[in-house]
Amino acid sequence: MNLTDDQVLTPDFFTDRPTGEIAKDLLGKLLVYHSPLGPMGGYIVEAEAYLGVDDPGAHAFGGRHGKANDPLYGAPGTVYIYAIRGFYAFDVVTQATSEPQGILIRAIEPAIGTDLMLKNRPRGEFELTSGPGKLMQAFDIHDTKMNYQLLTDSPLKIYRQPTKQPAEIGRGERIGVRTAENWEDQFRFIVKGNPYVSKSRRRDIDFDHYGWLN
Repeated sequence: MNLTDDQVLTPDFFTDRPTGEIAKDLLGKLLVYHSPLGPMGGYIVEAEAYLGVDDPGAHAFGGRHGKANDPLYGAPGTVYIYAIRGFYAFDVVTQATSEPQGILIRAIEPAIGTDLMLKNRPRGEFELTSGPGKLMQAFDIHDTKMNYQLLTDSPLKIYRQPTKQPAEIGRGERIGVRTAENWEDQFRFIVKGNPYVSKSRRRDIDFDHYGWLN
């Protein structure tokens, strides 16, 4: 697979667009971690949008701002890695500096360096990268050292091309997020039918095409 730096998402991909719209557009994009042992990654199949200070589920809700979530206040395309419940998760910042909105990359369909990921996380069938903690374990990322880096400069990169086109995008409530009853939480976006979407049921899986048009 030919991956070139000119295909990495730059800040203009995120500029002047709602974070939910950006999350949908990330589905099918290729996420790659250029690790010391070689590249590993796959196509994004699940992403959750977090809408900053007004979002009860967001790390910056109510204007919270400290050392732990400071990268979220960075420029669009900034890497934000954080620890939660004993594992690490990867967000990418989506809005202008000091507007702390981001997207959690929840799951990918493996496409590159699968053998390396299986060494890091020896799980069979569709359990390798079907959740944010699983994904980071497969990448062997267990710290926040890449925080503040832009996708263009980081070993973690998201590419414009190559890409896959979802046949249908599903939308629903974010997983493990508690919000007020008057908050409409419909900011989790998935490639419907893809087996690597977290908490997938076998009856919902498209075993022929994995939910892709191409």
